[in-house]
Amino acid sequence: MKFFNMDSLKSVFNVSEKEWKPVIYSFLYFFCLMSSYFILRPVRDEMGIQAGVENMQWLFTGTFIVMLLVVPIFGYLLKKVRRTVLIPGIYIFFSLNILLFYATFQWLDFLFTSSVFFIWLSVFNLFVISIFWSFNSDIFNAEQAKRLYGPIAGGGSTGAIIGPVLTSFLVGKIGINSLLLISTLLLILATVFIHLLIKNKQKDNERSLIHSSDTNIWSGIKMMFKSPMLRQVGMFILFYTTISTFLYFEQAHIISNAYSSSSERTAFFGTRDLLVNTFTLLFQFFLTERIIRRWGVAFCLMLVPLVAAIGFMGLALSQSVILLLIVQVIYRSLSFAVQRPAREVLFTTVSVNERYKSKNFIDTAVYRGGDAISGWLFAGLASVISSLQVVALLTVPIAVGWLLSGRRIGKIFSQKTIKFNHDIQESNLAKKSA
Repeated sequence: MKFFNMDSLKSVFNVSEKEWKPVIYSFLYFFCLMSSYFILRPVRDEMGIQAGVENMQWLFTGTFIVMLLVVPIFGYLLKKVRRTVLIPGIYIFFSLNILLFYATFQWLDFLFTSSVFFIWLSVFNLFVISIFWSFNSDIFNAEQAKRLYGPIAGGGSTGAIIGPVLTSFLVGKIGINSLLLISTLLLILATVFIHLLIKNKQKDNERSLIHSSDTNIWSGIKMMFKSPMLRQVGMFILFYTTISTFLYFEQAHIISNAYSSSSERTAFFGTRDLLVNTFTLLFQFFLTERIIRRWGVAFCLMLVPLVAAIGFMGLALSQSVILLLIVQVIYRSLSFAVQRPAREVLFTTVSVNERYKSKNFIDTAVYRGGDAISGWLFAGLASVISSLQVVALLTVPIAVGWLLSGRRIGKIFSQKTIKFNHDIQESNLAKKSA
């Protein structure tokens, strides 16, 4: 008995019968990963405010410093350990970290622990998600990525909905500490689906999980500066993190002024996440694949910067909570549903070392470095100008620069894709003639 009508499902999701198994494994992998993270995210946001909105740039700087320490360690492990062992091992390591927080929350000073937890979760988030997408670039080629990354990303959005729901439902009954145990369990489940993906892929020799041959742990940085596309991706991420940090700081100030109690602020963050993740999920299931295939990668990379420019012009006119919520929901939904999958498509045409080392450096150190720099920039502007509305207006030109960066990346990727497909065709002809 068939539980799925493959023809009708294929018309909706554009997935072939052979692709269903890895797509489902990857969907569930991302679901568990994001459920684990989003159980903890509302707690992190509240901890950031309790540490003082005027001190948040210090938390962002601390996160960047930790990232600089993590990147070379990951590069060293990548050259020493097979990826089929390393990637599941990283998730097990972070699971043990959560258990350590569970133990230390029992007896350490809350303010100190909250700062450490804020930094740790900020590192954890970017690092494990970067690895998720790098691993998917091993599994799927460029053509598949354009079709399948939308539904796969929907697994993360589903988890991002379930995580906050579990937090809201259970925190009053079992407490924050017990939520950490549920988060740990979900992260361990993610490693199960990694193993299933590896097992399924080992049957397919088309894109094998080859070992990284590069022996230089800093080679990812060198590759980024040598490659025109990777340089532009790095610049794109700097624009993205600057805009996101400015919006995050605007949010922190607006919400701290609007709500006096911790429960009210946490409720706002929960509502925001629920709306963002619901709209993101709908986009990813039904629109992402169509938008990427019809309008192209360049359009997808330019869409969110355009939304950011309009959003900050709105915040320059009004600092209302409702407007902030609207801007946050649209900005973040399109970032997750359209921009992120399109950005990950870029890495399906690069080498293994670029896919893991350069991408990981861009997704972590460059991202958090941009956070730190823009955090101090926002704090400086806010202290000199003393008007969040003027700061919002000054952010608009940055969003325009971000839009132009996305346009340049789209052109480079288009040229690279043509060459990549040509090389594959020549390789296949050579194999046939041999």
